[in-house]
Amino acid sequence: MQGEEALQSKWSGFITGNQLKIIALVAMTCDHVGKELLPQFTWLQIIGRLAFPIFAYMIAEGCLHTKNRRRYLFMIGGLALACQVVYFAAMGSLYQSVLVTFTLAILLIYFADWVKTHANPLLAAIAIAGSFGLVWFVSVELPVVLWRTDYNIDYGFAGILLVVGIYYAKGPWAKLLTAAGVLIVLGLTFEGIQWYGLLALPLLALYSGRRGKQNLKYLFYIYYPVHLVCIYLISLMI
Repeated sequence: MQGEEALQSKWSGFITGNQLKIIALVAMTCDHVGKELLPQFTWLQIIGRLAFPIFAYMIAEGCLHTKNRRRYLFMIGGLALACQVVYFAAMGSLYQSVLVTFTLAILLIYFADWVKTHANPLLAAIAIAGSFGLVWFVSVELPVVLWRTDYNIDYGFAGILLVVGIYYAKGPWAKLLTAAGVLIVLGLTFEGIQWYGLLALPLLALYSGRRGKQNLKYLFYIYYPVHLVCIYLISLMI
């Protein structure tokens, strides 16, 4: 893995990863407030379209540069599981949050990387294709099977591929082009305000490749469930 100074030489931007995540947190909060509390203000959900592309990009960067892959997976996956348990207990919902989307993407990346170094090319290709097929079933076919419920994966199979594609793209411009392609697919799939997700690309183009001076990862992990609980409690009061 290259050091931070070497990474900076590949980028011309000035926005750090921490700054991008803070922007995404604000956008995500606007989105959830708009959906749950102020649906009449569509502009809140439009701002919210910035969150997913930025977080997906940062998850891909996390997979690439983390020093402990197992801990990184357990942090995201554990938080996803905890949130889903709360969703089901509070609302009986089977809808899978964006954390599940990111967890599935991380699993695909780690499995593909592991197989490529532990199996011959043919077996590796078969195993990787099988893993993508399984994720396709979970994110595309299973919602059809469970049509009587609200089961679905947030942003679907394309959302998972956004993280995977950014991870495997080589160089910042290839990552941006990959992100643009998948965001167009998401726009075509979900239509409406989802097209505003493309507005995240200029921000990502300004990414410096640096994390930032402060280690804020636990803030990002804690903020997600806490802000959802606060919004849910406010919605009950009003």
